Amino acid sequence: MKLNFNYPNGTYVVAVSGGVDSMALLHSLIANYPENTYIIAHCDHGMREDSANDAALVRQYAANVRRTYEQNDLHLGGRASEALARRERYKFLRDVATKHCANAIITAHHQDDVLETFYINLIRGTGSRGLASLKNHDDILRPMLHIPKQDVYAYALQNAIEWHEDPTNTDTKYLRNAVRQKIVANMTTENRDASLKMIDHSQRINKQLDKELAGFVSKGMHKNQLVIKRSWFVHLPHSVASEYVYYVFKVNDVSEIDKKMVEQAVIAIKTMRPGKMLQLSGVEIHITKRSARIKCIEKQIKTRYNR
Repeated sequence: MKLNFNYPNGTYVVAVSGGVDSMALLHSLIANYPENTYIIAHCDHGMREDSANDAALVRQYAANVRRTYEQNDLHLGGRASEALARRERYKFLRDVATKHCANAIITAHHQDDVLETFYINLIRGTGSRGLASLKNHDDILRPMLHIPKQDVYAYALQNAIEWHEDPTNTDTKYLRNAVRQKIVANMTTENRDASLKMIDHSQRINKQLDKELAGFVSKGMHKNQLVIKRSWFVHLPHSVASEYVYYVFKVNDVSEIDKKMVEQAVIAIKTMRPGKMLQLSGVEIHITKRSARIKCIEKQIKTRYNR
């Protein structure tokens, strides 16, 4: 299992859940890139009664390999949403990265996760943006995106790596699990290749689009703040306004962006009465007569770790 890890030597925070993916990732990083400092970070969401067992496994592994261990206990409860768990997990990971002056965070997303995300977003109707959403970022590295799940399992078995299987992974009431079991698990090699080519195509289009938007967005800002001039915004075609809002959300770390969320934001900025406020997942939009002030709840300004 060869990781795609061509980054400078330094300190990296490795997100480790205790599942096979992250345990295999951690083992491979230490075995193949021993010159780096790895901070092992585990977030116990407290959404399952047995989640403490996962924490114990990761904590013991960190002790065995003599690496610094960081843990966060959230106690979210069984009814908490996956979106909330994700927001809190990444907040913790970024806090750990800041604490240790880390180059970046490393996660164990693999090729099957890419395909799952592709079909989930296709079902949700997020458009070309959502179809190419799972990739590397400056502060979040995913060196296993090219590796199929079956290869991760094979590596873990070959190296006698211990892991815990999350029992909720088989519960198809969660959309990701349903997509995993009913679509991705039944794909032929040809299906996988065709889907991966489509994802790559979408990523290349979005990259070019972002270059254009980077210069365009500044025209709607006020003093480099997340304040959109409504007199300017209201004259934008709806499709352009939607791309604008998506880009602003994305570069400011708003997670779980979907078509409905962007649509609500565009309509609010164009039509909502002064003094009103629209609250969405991870973001608030405060409306005045002349402007719309966007406050990213999760993270107002995106942190980028120096390499």
